[in-house]
Amino acid sequence: MRRTQSQRTKRLRYTAVVTREGDWYIARCVELSVTTQGRTLDEARANLQEAVELYLESFGTEELGESTTEVLLYPLEVGVNA
Repeated sequence: MRRTQSQRTKRLRYTAVVTREGDWYIARCVELSVTTQGRTLDEARANLQEAVELYLESFGTEELGESTTEVLLYPLEVGVNA
């Protein structure tokens, strides 16, 4: 059976950042400001995948582009007066 345009799945690429906070992994989609968590890294990633898909289903993709920029993450150390 041949798929029509409306049945095709459009793949979009976004930036995900995962940090560990205590016993939890916090996963964020930078472009959409979607955040979720999981007890393991795999759980946090799966939860973010689902949360972003639900966000896009709810709000649509018409005005949303995908991430086209290079993301650089690095530790930032600053001095403060004690």
